[in-house]
Order: sequence, then C-alpha cells, then structure tokens
Amino acid sequence: MTRTSTTLRFALLLTVANGFLDAYTYLARGGVFANVQTGNVIFFALHLSQGRPANALAHVWPILAFVAGVGLASHLKSGRVERYLKHPLRWTMLAQAIVLATIGFVPGTVPNSYVTVPISFVAAMQIGLFRKIGDFVYLPVATTGNLMRLIESGYTGFVDHDAIARRAFRTYAAVTLFFTGGALAGAFATRAWSVQAIWLPAAVLFVTLVLFVVDERKGIEP
Repeated sequence: MTRTSTTLRFALLLTVANGFLDAYTYLARGGVFANVQTGNVIFFALHLSQGRPANALAHVWPILAFVAGVGLASHLKSGRVERYLKHPLRWTMLAQAIVLATIGFVPGTVPNSYVTVPISFVAAMQIGLFRKIGDFVYLPVATTGNLMRLIESGYTGFVDHDAIARRAFRTYAAVTLFFTGGALAGAFATRAWSVQAIWLPAAVLFVTLVLFVVDERKGIEP
C-alpha cells in the first residue's frame, strides 16, 4: 500500500518549501543555507584555522541541531514512539510547521542563530524521515543528489532504453524543478515581506499535514 509520505505530491511539497527556505535564510537571516551542513562545517574549519574560535563556535550550534534532528527522526522510525503517540508523522509535520511559523515573528535584529538552529533541526527531521518517492531515493532539503540522479536516470532511460529509469527521470525532474521554483519564490517573497516570508513554507507544511488526514479517510496508509 502506498504511504502518503512516499508519494510524489508529498515530496514536491517538501522540496518547494525547502528551496524557499534556502533563499529565505540567505537573504533575510545572515547569508547562510540552514538546511544543509556542508557550509557550517567549512566555515567552522576556516574560522578555527584563522584563530577565531568564537566565530567557529557559531557554526557548531546548527550542526548539533542537525545531529539532534536526525537522532529524533531515527527514534521515530524505530516505531517505539507509536506505543505512546498515535500518528507520530502527523505530529512531526505539525511541529515543523509551527516552528517555521514562529520564526516569522522573530525580528531581523535578533541574532541569526536563533533562527538557523531550529531550521537546521527541522531540515534534519525531514532528511531522517522522508527520503523515498515510491522506490526512488531523494533528498527533500538539497538538490545536488537529486540532480545527479536526474542525469543518471536520464542516461539509462533514454540511451539504454530502460522504462523504469525514464520514470525515475521524470520524478527527479519534477523534484529538481520544484526545488528551483521554491528558491525563486523564496527570493521574491523575502524581498517583498522580509522575515515574515517564512510563513509561506510554513503553510506548505500545514498542507502536508492535511494530506495525512485526507489519505487516512481514503484508506491510504499514512
């Protein structure tokens, strides 16, 4: 049975929200990409090599938040939480949407770490919980891996005439386009509404929560 969290529509909603968030944090929250941690690791190493431990430490907190988010996601996937909490994925999406919506009330004068750390935690939760569209693996918070799989599946599908690879090509093309579209929307919205622009991806995550409820009523596994 198809799970809501592995459908293409669910994946597209997550990727468009995360493309938006990357543009948002870069433009409105200190020129950083809070969704992935490569930049934080590099900046930590650079600042440390330059003898600026305080600056280096600022990049540690998002990394720790990311580690905590992946750890919590692993705990949720283990099934242990379901003994005490029904529909944990729904509560997870609700919590993520609330976090993003709350950030919209945080003024730009507040230190950026108060914003980038919770966004890193949300991104880690999504990476830990949502990595499949049907049988295809993807990442909802970054585009490099998806773009690589797009090219590989395109080659196999159209050069080697593999039908499954062509289906994968269409899937990764949609994911890549939605991430790009989210980033473009994030750029325009952030320039127009500044820090409050994050309410748009928060609304998108609320839509994913609705999908869980609607699908359950249709008899689809959440």
